[in-house]
Amino acid sequence: MQVASTWRSAARTDPGKVRTRNEDAFLDCPEQGLWVVADGMGGHRGGDIASQLIVASLADLPAYNCFDERLKGLRECLHWLNRRLGQELTVTAERRDSIIGSTVVALLLEGNRAACVWAGDSRCYLWRGQRLYQLTRDHSLRQQLVDEQKMSIAQAKAHPQANALTRAVGASEQLTLDVLELKTYPGDAFLLCSDGLYQGLASDVLGKALSLPSPQAALKRLFDGVLHGAARDNLTAVVIRP
Repeated sequence: MQVASTWRSAARTDPGKVRTRNEDAFLDCPEQGLWVVADGMGGHRGGDIASQLIVASLADLPAYNCFDERLKGLRECLHWLNRRLGQELTVTAERRDSIIGSTVVALLLEGNRAACVWAGDSRCYLWRGQRLYQLTRDHSLRQQLVDEQKMSIAQAKAHPQANALTRAVGASEQLTLDVLELKTYPGDAFLLCSDGLYQGLASDVLGKALSLPSPQAALKRLFDGVLHGAARDNLTAVVIRP
């Protein structure tokens, strides 16, 4: 299904300065009103396979008649992928590094309706009325420690397993997706990104980039900012705006 869209977008991925392999993947498909970022689980064999499979599968979703059917189809596809990736473990189930998994954050837009679907710590941000909103909530041990009020944000960041994911596609038998639906307004801009991007930039830098008039200009500002620093991880971003 092609969606009559007034949204423009730009996407980019980079391995960063340390890692030789890029385990991130993205989908930039404004004609379908669909954008995706997937970040393969770092340090695990097959992380790049998992992220690319997610993006390719969502790109091939069949045509649906309405927004609600599209959202349902997207969720069903991710649950199917979770089962498929889990089946890849049957031979080497005893090995911890045999997990084949990936985060995912997807954005659907049609008319004035939007839906964000995610598992893991890749994020979706909204720039609206000169303010930046983080629409997603990380599925990570760091966030869990903060939510349970066991630690402050600073203490949680210092935890040795802070970056461990509590949810990801392919990481466990049952996949739980978070879904946020919202209404869009003129001037809204969205950013989908992997943790390699947002961990290297302050929130005010993200906001200033999204305030730029074109997705390409915003993307350049974001990547210039991260690559000017250590850029220890793969980084991927998709910027969507009217």
